[in-house]
Amino acid sequence: MKQLTLKNICAAVGGVYYGDTDQLDREVSAVTIDSRKVTPGSLFIAVVGNRSDGHDYILSAYEQQALCCLSERVLPHNSHPYIVVPSTYQALKDLAEYYLSQLSVKVIGVTGSVGKTSTKEMIASVLSQKYRVLKTDGNFNNEIGLPLTIFRLREEHEIAVLEMGISEFGEMSRLTKIAKPHVVVITNIGQCHLENLKTRDGILKAKTEIFEGLRDNGAILLNGDDDKLATIGTVRGITPRFYTLQPEQFEADSRYTGFADAIAPHGLLGTACQIHLKQENAPAETFSVSIPIPGDHMVYNALAGALAGQLFGLTDHEIKAGIEALTPVGGRNHIFQSASYTIIDDCYNANPVSMRASIDVVCRADGRSVCILGDMFELGENEKQLHYETGQYLGRQAVDVLITVGSLARELARGAAETGSEHGLEIYSFHTLDELLRQLEQTPLLKPNDTILVKASHGMQFSRIIEFFEKTEAVS
Repeated sequence: MKQLTLKNICAAVGGVYYGDTDQLDREVSAVTIDSRKVTPGSLFIAVVGNRSDGHDYILSAYEQQALCCLSERVLPHNSHPYIVVPSTYQALKDLAEYYLSQLSVKVIGVTGSVGKTSTKEMIASVLSQKYRVLKTDGNFNNEIGLPLTIFRLREEHEIAVLEMGISEFGEMSRLTKIAKPHVVVITNIGQCHLENLKTRDGILKAKTEIFEGLRDNGAILLNGDDDKLATIGTVRGITPRFYTLQPEQFEADSRYTGFADAIAPHGLLGTACQIHLKQENAPAETFSVSIPIPGDHMVYNALAGALAGQLFGLTDHEIKAGIEALTPVGGRNHIFQSASYTIIDDCYNANPVSMRASIDVVCRADGRSVCILGDMFELGENEKQLHYETGQYLGRQAVDVLITVGSLARELARGAAETGSEHGLEIYSFHTLDELLRQLEQTPLLKPNDTILVKASHGMQFSRIIEFFEKTEAVS
């Protein structure tokens, strides 16, 4: 790994080196906090977590031929190189910041209340048509995940698309200090993490801390149809580039540089649209595209990907190819066919905005539409009302069956019952996931050819429902 010698690591983290000084000029081959992932020549950082203490696995790391370890403690009777730091958690971040500074990679930081993962995937898919791109995997978007993503970068990478997620004030400031993005993308300001951030204005304030790390002469891409993001003006001399579905904004305001129209849903197969991109001193580029994942929200993601592609010099043909090459991420609007049903696996996380978008998707299916929905967490003092209002929204849509799990989701069911009675919405509520799974095994709440949305906050463990369908409904 470029410039990650033990000597440079020690300086970057402000540590004290213990061991053979002849080893100081050796570079580590990888960085990990998981002793099970240690490979010969790697650096193991003994992070102290809520459930485990990395120091308990230092011996195991050396047995796996780690070159060095970062520790908060002096290790008596140890013959291997190690570096002592006041906090391995802080050292992890400091080292990632240093390592990234040694690379020539361009960084795109993606954040927002909803859709940051799918937008990150879209941008990476587009830019991969021309560049060697590394993107955030899974949920590696916090103060531990972001550094670990950065440590996966190698000199051959040209662009890093980094997802940046937060739940409290100051967290984004710490993330952007590490990443120092050349391009910032914010998808929207919705209703999530209200427990700590209180209001959408609080969320806006917390998310826009990302501008603190934005490089000079960088770029900002914003969803101009979000009422909060639309209020953002010039940032350190940089004028944001907005994308929109509103033709009047695109025509009248030079800051609105991306626009989509002619939106045509193709059921669960995706959505077609036309994308228009402004150019300096030239007519707007216009091209048609088929987005392979359903939902109107995916049009916004495609616009973000298109503007990123334009920034990095891609042709409209390359942008179109990148959008159409997009593949879904497991747990996020991933659609698969079982023996009896079509399953929309969107169980990774949930908030009121993303829940409504997913409800819209399942309503596009042929046959009966079924929603299996659970509690949404971190919504603050209005959590019950937000569940109730989400239920009211569902009741007004063409959903045939609602199945809820959890105490908060009962409020969702109550709201749905009040608005869904006119078209005969069936509603079933369960206290626990185990109760639902037993019921699914014993009594057929579902019918062949149903399309089933599975969605809840991550802590509800709705991946167990997906596993149930995969096990019992395997396509033969």
